[in-house]
Amino acid sequence: MARELKIGKQLVGDGHPTYIVGEIGINHNGDVEVAKQLIDLAKWAGVDAVKFQKRTPELAVPADQKDKMRETPWGYISYLDYRYKVEFGEKEYREIEAHAKQKGIDWFVSVWDEGSVDFMEKFDTPTYKVPSASLTDKGLLTHLKKTGKPIVLSTGMSTMEQIKDSVSMMDMKNLMLTHTTSTYPCEPEELNLKMIQTLRDTFPCPVGYSGHEVGLVISAVAVAMGASLVERHITLDRAMWGSDQAASVEPGGLQRLVKYIRVTEQALGDGEKKVYESEQASLKKLRRVQ
Repeated sequence: MARELKIGKQLVGDGHPTYIVGEIGINHNGDVEVAKQLIDLAKWAGVDAVKFQKRTPELAVPADQKDKMRETPWGYISYLDYRYKVEFGEKEYREIEAHAKQKGIDWFVSVWDEGSVDFMEKFDTPTYKVPSASLTDKGLLTHLKKTGKPIVLSTGMSTMEQIKDSVSMMDMKNLMLTHTTSTYPCEPEELNLKMIQTLRDTFPCPVGYSGHEVGLVISAVAVAMGASLVERHITLDRAMWGSDQAASVEPGGLQRLVKYIRVTEQALGDGEKKVYESEQASLKKLRRVQ
């Protein structure tokens, strides 16, 4: 089968342009106006889609973490209360949907629980992403499969056995895997980009890359290694409050990242050796023995 799937109006996979996703996640810090500014940033930089995260906090937060206290912009509150502070409801997502449509950019979410899937079915998003933390949630995977939408399954903090088990539940024609290491930010020695090829060798679906590194070059290298989708966290300013900000890309960097990825695509070529017309002058001038 063709190693491709359709996200919105765009085919994603081998032989198609890299689908670039700006992961807004919770970098909006619960402020829908910041979310809109991040959508504007993504569109300006040439990104294909933005992504948010949708949780039902009382379901998605592990029981032993709910009462853990932490410093936040809203004071010293429990982790569960903090998760509610950064969670958008229907009103905010209606604003996001309208703003993304007006800007002409795709938007979708990572869903962390079945209730979040039901909530998001109210909206016209082109795909769903399964976060790495939920890869082993078989109830969620079954629920998502019923939507009939393409599924992007993130593979961080998972073994190959767990990945294979989860993939076996999904419709391979409607699936993409993304290689990632779930450390924020991630050191180069743990990025393990060769896993992109390992996943490609193991599964016949498209494979992408979700990067949590500092810097831009590695994400372009991932494209050279076969990633059909690249996702990076984006921010207005890395100095903003939040656990994902340090591994996020600021406006100027995001524009350069898109450029690096597009130049990488051009440079890959087709793998067939040829003598280019541009080489003819050098050939005549420099080759002594024909």
